[in-house]
Amino acid sequence: MASQTKNKKKAEEAKGKQAAKAKSEQEASANGQEQEVRVPASSSVEVTFATYQAEDYDHRELGLEDAQLLDMYRNMLLQRRFEERAAQMYGKQKIAGFLHLYIGQEAVSTGAVTALEIGKDSIITAYRDHGLGLALGMTPNACMAELFGKVTGSSQGKGGSMHYFDAEKKFFGGHGIVGGHIPVGAGIAFAHKYKEDGGVCLTFFGDGAVGQGSFHEALNLASLYDLPVIFIVENNEYAMGTATHRAFAEPDFHKQAVGYDMPGAVVNGMDVFAVYDAMKTHVEMAREGQPSLLEIRTYRYRGHSMSDPAKYRTKEELEEKKNEDPIIRLKQYLIEHDLSDNDALDAIDEEVKQEVLDAVEFAEESDLPPLEAIYEDVYVQDDYPFLTD
Repeated sequence: MASQTKNKKKAEEAKGKQAAKAKSEQEASANGQEQEVRVPASSSVEVTFATYQAEDYDHRELGLEDAQLLDMYRNMLLQRRFEERAAQMYGKQKIAGFLHLYIGQEAVSTGAVTALEIGKDSIITAYRDHGLGLALGMTPNACMAELFGKVTGSSQGKGGSMHYFDAEKKFFGGHGIVGGHIPVGAGIAFAHKYKEDGGVCLTFFGDGAVGQGSFHEALNLASLYDLPVIFIVENNEYAMGTATHRAFAEPDFHKQAVGYDMPGAVVNGMDVFAVYDAMKTHVEMAREGQPSLLEIRTYRYRGHSMSDPAKYRTKEELEEKKNEDPIIRLKQYLIEHDLSDNDALDAIDEEVKQEVLDAVEFAEESDLPPLEAIYEDVYVQDDYPFLTD
């Protein structure tokens, strides 16, 4: 009842304001003043979004070779086994700082990278970066050594979990500030356009970053400048521990594309074929100077980081999501289409596990960076005057 009274009062106030405005306009018209007439935009305009669902695909129709599927399967397994072992090493205090695992999201990284030209196209992401690094072909040795803070790591032991980097593969991180790297992705895309090298930039970020101003600023500039960039929301349903529907008035993030006059699409991130199909289409658009926004709906099976017990979700929810596991989904596809069998796929798994164990041994035996290295790779000028011995 109180709510109805409040709404009635608001309606009366609005009516009064409209009457006062009309009176003011009549008086101005009588005095010969020109009036600006604002016509509200039509509400009849329809906006459509492409959707890429699971289990709608045949790999041959997508242009994928049989051998590529086995490579994709192996890479997804490598990401999974690598991170499982990394979690174990973190528990043993071999890894310091933060560790944000990608377990459950492997179809996103693998499907995306398969649609790229590695070395020509660029990728930048947030701190959940292990999967993309391995998908791009960074070695497990360099990746594990970076987690251990060793000089043989991909960032010479100075970056750790959140700052993988590989210039040769055009992988520009690994960034710890939520949403802070999204304008950098737009800048990388601008560089591709300026150099006319035909490259595009895939800019990955989590759902929580959509609430940052940098997200909106970057999309606005990308649309204004026709940049070859794809903005990719990896919507794993929780920004740290807060469900997206509790933090956002509009949790369908692909709809944000409308405000920046660019195409938007939603993708099932638990199916590697759906991700590949979406990414292939949008990469082609980016090469023609059309930026876009992809919302890839995925799920992380672990907490936000190793310190997160993930008590904000139920065990039932987690188990239900595991039924959509992207690795199991691809394994079933391989078997059902007579592209492999359980024994062969299990052999790949054993091979990957050994590769990860070798990476742990490599990391443990590698040296820590020398103390004087703290001054290296900070300034371009080698003899910068503020460096000290």
